[in-house]
Amino acid sequence: MGGPNARVIKQEYEVVAIPRALLLGTSEELFDFIAQRLISFIKLEGPEFQRGHNWNGHQIRELGLTISFPICQTSHNTGILIKWTEGFKIADGVGKDVVAMLQSAMDRQKGFQIRVAVLINDTVGTMAGGHYWNDDVMVGVILGTNTNACYVECNLPEDIQTKSGKMVNIPFYTLPVIYMEWGRFWSSHLPRTYIDEQLDNESVNPGDRGFEKMTGAMYLGEIVRRVLARMAQEANLFGDSVPTKLKQPFILLSNGPSCQSGGLCTASATQ
Repeated sequence: MGGPNARVIKQEYEVVAIPRALLLGTSEELFDFIAQRLISFIKLEGPEFQRGHNWNGHQIRELGLTISFPICQTSHNTGILIKWTEGFKIADGVGKDVVAMLQSAMDRQKGFQIRVAVLINDTVGTMAGGHYWNDDVMVGVILGTNTNACYVECNLPEDIQTKSGKMVNIPFYTLPVIYMEWGRFWSSHLPRTYIDEQLDNESVNPGDRGFEKMTGAMYLGEIVRRVLARMAQEANLFGDSVPTKLKQPFILLSNGPSCQSGGLCTASATQ
């Protein structure tokens, strides 16, 4: 889950547009919506996919969660939310375990036993998926609703000293993955225009995630809308008046699947 879309995946995937009201609602409302759409997706599966796994004597299906919000991950299925990003401004949830919040929402859906078994950041998951097929893959990059990157840090000593004083080699699979959060990059050297500054000042998180606001699909359509609106006002681009819809913030969407919810659309920019 990241940005205003959530992907529900088996062998194929369905892209679900999250209603904009939920971006400003509560964490329970958001995760209940995700859980309900997951259940709707699961109901479409054929009988060959309906068999779950035995867990503590029960047949339970397992669910993996990828998420792009900053989290403090303490285990393979525990992650404490540090901050809402991607245009979300939810009143609660920070400091809570995202896996537990989704699990509670899944438990509220009667008739299905589903366990959230693993949590992974979407950028790290992208790199891990690539490395599964090609051992040379060392970098993961997300260019979609949001933008981010991670890489395997190989610039380390070939061996380390243990507490007992013994020198041991560092196996490749223990090398750290550096999660960059480069969407937050902010510099006076970025080629920002008055539109970028205007959009940032009016956003839910002014002064934050500057690079992402210039490149992420969540914002590109709004940048185009603002340019067109100014051209319509100053150069009569659409005649003597500015079209009513062009005055509505985020009516021009560039994150593809959300266009299904009724806005005007530019070309898809999802990954």
